[in-house]
Amino acid sequence: MSDEKTCRCPWLDTTKLDYVKYHDDEWGVPVYDDKKMFESLVLESAQAGLSWYTILKKREGYRKLFADFEVTKVAEFTNDDVERLMQDDSIVRYRRKIEAAINNAKRFIEIQNEFGSFTKFIWSYVDNSSIVNNINSIEDYVATSPISDALAKELKKRGFKFLGSTTLYSHLQATGLINDHSNDCFRKHAVTALNDGKHHL
Repeated sequence: MSDEKTCRCPWLDTTKLDYVKYHDDEWGVPVYDDKKMFESLVLESAQAGLSWYTILKKREGYRKLFADFEVTKVAEFTNDDVERLMQDDSIVRYRRKIEAAINNAKRFIEIQNEFGSFTKFIWSYVDNSSIVNNINSIEDYVATSPISDALAKELKKRGFKFLGSTTLYSHLQATGLINDHSNDCFRKHAVTALNDGKHHL
């Protein structure tokens, strides 16, 4: 973690050290691992209507209760598991979101079977190279894009739930398919260098 004088993205609350660590170490770093992709989808879906920081604080609870995000295990969760999860306040106890995570695990596996990996499927939406946006101020951030719109439409068609365009845009930002670090953020160029379009999926 860099010192307090380091310039970071304007949306970040730098008084929250765990939030700063997430921004500095994880946000926008290109993800090529299906397990991490699934984790992000579950957490972003859970975040709908809440702040990301709320979900970040509960991430360890999710890891514990959702089998460390092993998608094949989550896909096998039953109604009894849903009831068990509804009793644990270490996650967001919203039944439809919990049920959506289990449903989405099954749909995730279907995409893995069809494309070889979910990662390969989703990176195809950006031609396997991170989109680097020109962010000079908080006003330059958007909530959706044509890519997140198209992805949301496709995933809905495939039976995914609680993954609209806004949620998916956040997912694309978090997993590095879209680099939305601000131009003056110290992570901008470091993250850009992690994906130069040469990564073979």
